[in-house]
Amino acid sequence: MHLDLTDDENLALLNLLVETIEADRYPLSPRIRLLQAILAKCGEIGGLPAELTARLRRSALPPPARLPSAEERALGRAPRMGRRRR
Repeated sequence: MHLDLTDDENLALLNLLVETIEADRYPLSPRIRLLQAILAKCGEIGGLPAELTARLRRSALPPPARLPSAEERALGRAPRMGRRRR
């Protein structure tokens, strides 16, 4: 689906998304995660005011967790400090 929006309509929609994400009481809820994913699909839109661009970056989804390296996945590896073997 392609929305044929004017620049003003785009700005209004992005502002609404950012305000909804920032004002929500539960920032890790599935609803907010969905809104953040929608916001990420908007991508880098040129010509936005600097304030809105900064708010878009703050409202974006966090990067995915780092995968453990081969050394960290090794079975014979000594446990990290603070962990106890069972």
